[in-house]
Amino acid sequence: MTSRVLLFNKPFGVLSQFTDKGTEGSPRPTLSKYISEPGFYPAGRLDRDSEGLMVLTDHGPLQARISNPKYKLAKTYLVQVEGTPDEAALNALRTGVTLKDGPTRPAKVELTDPPEDLWPRDPPVRFRKSVPDAWLKITISEGRNRQVRRMTAHVGLPTLRLIRIQIGDWQLNSLKPGASRFASATGA
Repeated sequence: MTSRVLLFNKPFGVLSQFTDKGTEGSPRPTLSKYISEPGFYPAGRLDRDSEGLMVLTDHGPLQARISNPKYKLAKTYLVQVEGTPDEAALNALRTGVTLKDGPTRPAKVELTDPPEDLWPRDPPVRFRKSVPDAWLKITISEGRNRQVRRMTAHVGLPTLRLIRIQIGDWQLNSLKPGASRFASATGA
């Protein structure tokens, strides 16, 4: 069987699953609102308050390889943080920080300019004139629950907005929020 891969730009507020198993009053938006292609399942998660690239596939072994931490598939994020990162904070992220569930692997971290083609978020990120913000490009090879948010908070830079732009060789590129496209199973 040939593996099929679908890349999806998950909007803010959408669950990274096809059904809402929550107990909240009204159902929350899920992948089923955007993905009508049958037989596809998400390879990994992306928090409801995070945006960006998700990889879906119809092939179980490929799904496991993408989402299993033992394969150390790199994931890259654009992260808007509150505050001004200094070298100490950046170096702490680069060498790994110790969270409640243990130390993280070293991350690739660099200051970056705000994305030029960034779509508006609904609701918008809170803006405070008295508090600066900055953008970081962070690549990790783990996938713990809310890991990037917890790492930036640990070094005093709370995350305001988090957008995953790459998983392995698969890239978000110009895919708009809520849109999907087929891609090669190798990520090329």
